[in-house]
Amino acid sequence: MSENIRNRIEYTVMCISEFSQRHSLPPQKAYKYLKDYGGMAFLKDCYEAEHLLSIEDAIDDLTIVCQRNGGKIA
Repeated sequence: MSENIRNRIEYTVMCISEFSQRHSLPPQKAYKYLKDYGGMAFLKDCYEAEHLLSIEDAIDDLTIVCQRNGGKIA
């Protein structure tokens, strides 16, 4: 596995974990929510920019993306 892929996986796992903590969700539910409302696609598509931000900013961005796609978590 390349270092880039490993970094992307680690970052994605970290974002799911932090999202679940911020929104008081079990990690499995956080993953499903992010998948259902476009957060996972956002992480994949915007990794190059997002991983340069603070984790707090990345979670804010994930929350906004999901809300724009019909998610109800604020």
